[in-house]
Amino acid sequence: MKNEKILEKCLPKYLEEDLKRLKDGIKNNVSYIDCLINELQGSVNSAFVDGDITEEQCDYLYRKYIRMEE
Repeated sequence: MKNEKILEKCLPKYLEEDLKRLKDGIKNNVSYIDCLINELQGSVNSAFVDGDITEEQCDYLYRKYIRMEE
């Protein structure tokens, strides 16, 4: 698999912002982490359907940030 830094590059601005909010929420141990995950999931889905991210990026973001597998 490619380096995660590469897979998190060239994301649409709205997706970058949702990803940053989730990372900050995890760092700050917020109580509404589920809401941040849901927002990110919607953005990932939209970006993939619109062709703004690759299937590999979509799968990576799902594994790492939505299902928290990595």
